[in-house]
Amino acid sequence: MKSILLSGLFFATALISCAQTSNKKNTNKNMSETTTNVDNATLDTALLGAGCFWCVEAVFQRLEGVVSVTSGYSGGHIENPTYEEVCSKTSGHVEVARIVYDTTRLSYDELLEVFWKTHDPTTMDQQGNDKGPQYRSAVFYFNEEQKQKAEYYKKQINEEKLYPNPIVTVIEPAQKFYPAESYHQNYYNQNPDQMYCRYVVQPKVEKFEKLFKNKMKKQ
Repeated sequence: MKSILLSGLFFATALISCAQTSNKKNTNKNMSETTTNVDNATLDTALLGAGCFWCVEAVFQRLEGVVSVTSGYSGGHIENPTYEEVCSKTSGHVEVARIVYDTTRLSYDELLEVFWKTHDPTTMDQQGNDKGPQYRSAVFYFNEEQKQKAEYYKKQINEEKLYPNPIVTVIEPAQKFYPAESYHQNYYNQNPDQMYCRYVVQPKVEKFEKLFKNKMKKQ
């Protein structure tokens, strides 16, 4: 009986994907947009895609120096895309996180390190059971410095063979960012018991906490 229950749980978990578990009933206040009193002159922005934006948001919200994280869409060819349009795989958009951070406490290099170590950058258009171009691994750079750093570290990771397969992360100029619908914002923090959050987001958060214990925000 135990083996049957375990196999059933494995099967159910294997079927979980971000698009299948979207919950529009969440109308709580968007806490991911909350910012602290920081001098705007020390702030910078990163735009990263690493699979379902619920995962990316949850990880970077816990990184010391991050001021705000907003889930959204970028890199596509239609204006004001909806979640359904992005999931249709025809809009060209990527699920991304816009990360505003304090450069006096966190560098772009450190952001990239967390980015590459908390998702699989070797799978094309896929993270786990989330499959489609909207889940591709992507760094959207805002300036030449961000571009050079992203390309440098991607090359280093490939040359040092830190992963068994080559990095497929695309590095492209930042395009217009569209914030996702309000029910997507701060999703993991407000829905920790939702199945996708428990079996997909939580393990990524736990991996981050293990790898970057010294870079976590103080509770």
